[in-house]
Amino acid sequence: MSQHRPARAAVFSAGSWGTAIAKIMTDAGTDVIAYARRGEIADAINREHRNPGYFPDVDLPPTLTATTDPATALDGADFLVLSIPAQSLRESLASWAPHIGRDTVIVSLMKGIERDTDLRASEVITEVTGIPAERVAVLSGPNLAREIMAGRPAAATVACPDEATAIRVQRACHTSYFRPYTSTDVTGCELGGAVKNVIALAVGIASGMGLGHNAQAMLITRGLAETTRLAVAMGAHPATLAGLAGLGDLIATCSSPLSRNRTFGTHLGKGLSVEEATAATLQTTEGVKSAEAILGLAQAHGVDMPITDVVTALLKGKVTLEQATAALMQRPPKPER
Repeated sequence: MSQHRPARAAVFSAGSWGTAIAKIMTDAGTDVIAYARRGEIADAINREHRNPGYFPDVDLPPTLTATTDPATALDGADFLVLSIPAQSLRESLASWAPHIGRDTVIVSLMKGIERDTDLRASEVITEVTGIPAERVAVLSGPNLAREIMAGRPAAATVACPDEATAIRVQRACHTSYFRPYTSTDVTGCELGGAVKNVIALAVGIASGMGLGHNAQAMLITRGLAETTRLAVAMGAHPATLAGLAGLGDLIATCSSPLSRNRTFGTHLGKGLSVEEATAATLQTTEGVKSAEAILGLAQAHGVDMPITDVVTALLKGKVTLEQATAALMQRPPKPER
């Protein structure tokens, strides 16, 4: 990256969180171009400085531009920021890989585990592109896009095995309203972001069933315990799960009506089927897509994850709402760990 020009970032794509990070990075002084699949979205960003598909009421920075051409977006990019569904990452990235520069740093915003392989997003990225892990960063935290678009304070963790790379990403997205911290614990950050979506489904279900705040607090607390068990078993540092990418993200996703995973769970708790809840939620719900893969990781590492187990069974139609509740409450008593 030249010291004589601003850092340049290509943000793929122009969805809810992609638009929010594009705004953050532009406000931080980074030169940002967003890749949008739909021509009308790219045109609206360029001409009207609005994203009508997600935030029609929010003005975007006039210097933020968009394109429907991946090669144009990636031309000269110092950072490729990926904000796409985790299950479409492999196929999409394979088509974009030829346009990625040899020094480009890839920043993953994805909070899911790939089905069939049980790989984290950073692992898929290195496998598909051949880019070393030291050039792949993860940004994760309690970041509800709607609040960020309104300029409300937020923070996140930027994790990369190479600390200098994490600092570069940190500088590219540090604003008066968005505070990024750095870490080298990629595994902890990714698992915190992925598992909290499943726990948020459980909390939403409890809310939809009218089980009360005690039940929701129980699920959040025990959800953090099982997330930490899995992360530590896979080599993460327990402190990461007590930080922004762990507890912070868990609280925001489980507590806010802006959370699509909690909202999906609430629909289930009110008696909607998975198909009906999918139609009602509209946007991608990573917890639904990743629950079984997360459970696969737990089984592979010998980790007990009762909430994830029950949510997965419910999503697959193996248990009813009442059976799911009973399964959690009738577990044998034991010391809290």
